Amino acid sequence: METVVDFQHYWRYMTATYTKWEIATYGSIIVHEVLYFAFCLPAFFFQFIPFMKKLKIQKEKPEEKQWDCVKLLIFNHVCIQAPLILGTYYYTEMFGIPYDYDSMPHWYILAGQVFGCAVVEDTWHYFLHRLLHHKSLYRHVHKMHHTYSAPFGLVAEYAHPIETLVLGAGFFIGILIFCNHIIMMWAWVTVRLLETIDVHSGYDIPWVNPMHLIPGYAGTRFHDFHHQNFVGNYASTFCWWDRLFGTDAQYQEFCQKKSQC
Repeated sequence: METVVDFQHYWRYMTATYTKWEIATYGSIIVHEVLYFAFCLPAFFFQFIPFMKKLKIQKEKPEEKQWDCVKLLIFNHVCIQAPLILGTYYYTEMFGIPYDYDSMPHWYILAGQVFGCAVVEDTWHYFLHRLLHHKSLYRHVHKMHHTYSAPFGLVAEYAHPIETLVLGAGFFIGILIFCNHIIMMWAWVTVRLLETIDVHSGYDIPWVNPMHLIPGYAGTRFHDFHHQNFVGNYASTFCWWDRLFGTDAQYQEFCQKKSQC
């Protein structure tokens, strides 16, 4: 109860002290940047811990070209994602999205909204990601993301600028449908970052990973196989679409041989 009271106090302080523009702009940039790199840190340190190497999916492939990854990330974050974040305030004003504590949805409504966003984004991601693997598009756009056949956390947003915009559009569709408070936007950013960094981490630790509590969650091994195999397993979060269209057939065969998945 005390935690709830403290959260309410700090939220009211924030909305009383800062303008909507400052909250929407600086707040959203801080949420995205701090969480992205914070979520990447554990897997980064895992490579230096001998015990964690036992949990690495592709044990024979070390993390490579990490600085190259960081350089493109900085470009994408500054030149593509930051301008999009700058539009947050204008979006909330256009649609009358509230910031105040009293308008905040209950936690269970918020959880349902975030889950809805994940379903929408996963659907968009499956079909557009599969399209980017078409031979006429792959080498021009998506091949950049597949530079890393053994991914690590930072690879989550390592992508061609066009891919960042095309696949990233799925993130915003859920916001258009479900968003009724600025905190819902930030909650969805948090879950989406946690998910995409998890599946790119290269480590499968289901017994401490809260993402596995999500129904239908595909997990790290599912997407790691996509980087290893280059085809199949196109969905971002769930396994439903790949199961429905049979694009996980090679993965299922691989699992049967390895008895791992």
